Amino acid sequence: MRKLLLLGLVTLVGFVFIARLYYLQVHDAVKYSPLNDSAIKKEFTYPKRGYVYDRNGELLVANQPSYDVMVIPREVKPLDTLEFCALLKITKEDFLKTYDRAYKYSPRLPYVFLSNLSKDDYAVLQEKMRKYDGFYIQKRSIRTYRKSIGANVLGDIGEVNNIDIKNDAYYSKGDLIGKQGVEKTYEKTLRGVKGTKFIQKDRFNRDLGPFENGKFDTIAKPGKDITITIDSKLQEYGELLMTNKRGGIIAIEPSSGEILAMIAGPNYDPNLLVGRNRSDNYNKLYNDSLAKPLFNRSLQGVYEPGSPFKLMNALIGLQEGVISNEEKITCYAGYKYANRFMKCHCSIGRRNNLINGIQESCNAYFATTYRRILEKPENAREGIELWSKHAKSFGLGNYLNNDLAVGQKGRIPDRAYYKRVYPERFYSTYTISNAIGQGEVATTPIQLANMTAAIANRGYYYTPHIIKNIEGESIHERFTTPKQTTINKQHFQPVIEGMLQVYKKGTAKYLQIDGIEICGKTGTVENFIKVDSTRMQLTDHSIFVAFAPKDDPKIAIAVFVENGYFGNRFAGKMASLMIEKYLKNKISRTDLEHYVLRHTLEHEYEKPYSGKPFKINRETTLETVSDEEFEKLNYLKAQIDSR
Repeated sequence: MRKLLLLGLVTLVGFVFIARLYYLQVHDAVKYSPLNDSAIKKEFTYPKRGYVYDRNGELLVANQPSYDVMVIPREVKPLDTLEFCALLKITKEDFLKTYDRAYKYSPRLPYVFLSNLSKDDYAVLQEKMRKYDGFYIQKRSIRTYRKSIGANVLGDIGEVNNIDIKNDAYYSKGDLIGKQGVEKTYEKTLRGVKGTKFIQKDRFNRDLGPFENGKFDTIAKPGKDITITIDSKLQEYGELLMTNKRGGIIAIEPSSGEILAMIAGPNYDPNLLVGRNRSDNYNKLYNDSLAKPLFNRSLQGVYEPGSPFKLMNALIGLQEGVISNEEKITCYAGYKYANRFMKCHCSIGRRNNLINGIQESCNAYFATTYRRILEKPENAREGIELWSKHAKSFGLGNYLNNDLAVGQKGRIPDRAYYKRVYPERFYSTYTISNAIGQGEVATTPIQLANMTAAIANRGYYYTPHIIKNIEGESIHERFTTPKQTTINKQHFQPVIEGMLQVYKKGTAKYLQIDGIEICGKTGTVENFIKVDSTRMQLTDHSIFVAFAPKDDPKIAIAVFVENGYFGNRFAGKMASLMIEKYLKNKISRTDLEHYVLRHTLEHEYEKPYSGKPFKINRETTLETVSDEEFEKLNYLKAQIDSR
């Protein structure tokens, strides 16, 4: 028995040794690969990042060479620190601080000691790097933006952070990654694949050459070029019009959902976020808490949509059969409900049908329509759910599932929303402001542009998107599949006719463009702000939506201008100009253009922070820019026209 026990024990120990040897030599071979030997140095070769072109093939984003000083802390030997700092144009304190960070990161791994050397600095430093053991220069590409436009569209690239490295093993300390815009959305497409080199070192830590003649080296694969949907000429012109103003503009091609222009004001030159000054420039932009140039108002700005939302209520009213094209509703210069009165620009006793109601933006007509929608079912709670369902089918009240880096949901309230607000009773008059696009309704410019595109298409839309083509790939099917609204096609025609009459006889009659049938809708929205816990009313927002041509829509647009007075004062003019620019590539209404460029709204944005008393200004003359600045704007306009 003892002999059997001893034999079994010896056999078991033998099996344990065999299993361990198998694990070490076969299963765990990668862990003990010679490539992980301390005598082998691993270097990355960085790929060319993909180029970005506009819809017409114009190059917008390219690459330029950049040089980074790298350090491997454990290989650093005593050096003349002051001389080295002078070459790098840094202080000794900066040297010690960066070296300390590099050592804490890893004594044996490369760390970016100083990024983005200029060509001149590189030329001087390259000759002397042999004196500084542990330091070497790594070449890579950084971005160059061919025009000073589209910062909110294109975005930028910057150094990865710890979260980026944790989420994607591709990245290591000092790598660059898309931070905003297209650069962020299509990072994996644009970045390419890094190559690797393994260098054999001797016992004195000197390079001997490629390990095993480069057997394990890999070649960097360049990123793919992409074409985006933006028309750079239209984008540039829109940014010019938004000078000295804040707001957002989105222009969409209705037949495809392709975004033609995406303007956020104020804007900035994307080249500010390139090179060694990137960090300082970014901090300046980020800390501008008033103008917020990094805040993409065209995607993130959430505003009450105002009168353009009356188009939605008209469509829902027709679909639910609570109004007809011919029925006339009397307006008494407004709409009275409970003990309140909603003012209107119509004359007392005016009778409007649907087309006239849109043409004159009659509050009484749309308040009546809204109440009828909510009161059609047995109770208003069911009515608000029905209303909400129709509005959301146009992409309102939720993310659009697009390919843009940022966005906001906006708000289309439903039964659950109002159950929280009014837990006991709920009547249609409680939410009557929704009838005219105020109250609890909130949209972003891109949502309102998408709603307008759906109207132009008579009942369907394509998800708005920024990508047009990827080298060697097809775009996602979610961008090529139409989405149907809940409104039947026949109900769009009278609404579109009303929008046409807005230009012919209504609130935009002075904004017509010869030879183009434009369908539009003006909007003016009350504007409140809290400053030091005090609620203040500021000058109204100016809003406008439009599409053109009427029967073969090529462009749908939404314009929001903060503190821009009436809808036709700024937003309407800008929409007409951009439509003509896109369809004709010229401007005939130079009077509209002159007005927009000549006037500034900067004084409006300073009011609540000036410490001086102010009044709401809807009628008085606006402030103008200086003659010198106006000449500069005209010079920029001439450059755009010449392209």
